[in-house]
Order: sequence, then C-alpha cells, then structure tokens
Amino acid sequence: YIIRAANRKTFREIHHEIRAAQMQDVAKAWEGFKAIHWPWLLLFPAFRVMVWMGERSPQVWKKYRGTVGITAVGMFGKGAGWGIPLPSHSLWLTVGGIGEKPGVVDGYIAIREYLSLTISFDHETIDGAPAARFTQRLKELIESGYGLGDSTVEPEQAGAKGYVL
Repeated sequence: YIIRAANRKTFREIHHEIRAAQMQDVAKAWEGFKAIHWPWLLLFPAFRVMVWMGERSPQVWKKYRGTVGITAVGMFGKGAGWGIPLPSHSLWLTVGGIGEKPGVVDGYIAIREYLSLTISFDHETIDGAPAARFTQRLKELIESGYGLGDSTVEPEQAGAKGYVL
C-alpha cells in the first residue's frame, strides 16, 4: 500500500488511512488473476523491457513504488528485533520490535524500552552527512514522542478490532 503525500498528513490521518487499507478485501484486488500465469510474463521480451524502463524512470518508480519504504517486522514478535530490507528505495525504514534493556534514566540505571529501527540509505542517491543529520533528527523526534500529543483514539473510535494508535 502506498500512502500519498504523507508529508502533508497528520499522524492520525495516516493511521486512519492504514487502518482503512487493512480492512479492504485483498481477494477482490486480485480477482481474475492467477499467480501461475505471472512467470510466463517474464518470458516475453516486451514485458522485460517494460520492467527495465519502469525501474529506470523516477516518475514511474514514484507512481508504483513510492519514494520511501517502511516495513514493520516487529509487530508480531516479542522483544527487540532487527530487519535487513532488500534495498529498493533511496530511504528504507525497518521497524523492529521493542525490547527492554538497562539504561540510564536521571543518572540511575533503570529498565527502559528500546525500539529497534533499521534505517537504510542508498548511498548513490543520498550523501552520508545529510543521512547522518536525518538519522539524528529522527532519533530526537522519536525519543520526544513528537506529534503524538493528539494521536490517541477513543475506544469507541477504534473500530471492530480495537486498534489504538
């Protein structure tokens, strides 16, 4: 699923868009399509040329793949966990699990929760210094809980599955 213009949406709008996409019937999107026919397309030179052109056109890539990849591998497990994505975007975020580890809180060692997050950059597209600044700023925003002050969903708004952001 691709979230368009995410930079102009609030966390709540993105949350509701993701939840609406999760409720869609996936089977309807693939009606009439048989996965067994897919490999045969790869044999046709014209199909391979179209794929090759699509991979090299930024406009086509953006339309069908988006600009930033995000995946959450830690939502089904318990504890910390890391993911290594297949590089297909100039920026890819892999959200792992949340695990407890000792850390310093107000000068004392205490158990804290830590988010495992893998940030992957395409170094041919993004230079190291801006990538490091982005990473530092993202860390600061996550640690401060930026934007989450108005992101709670009332239980009656959570829907049938009871999702709460």
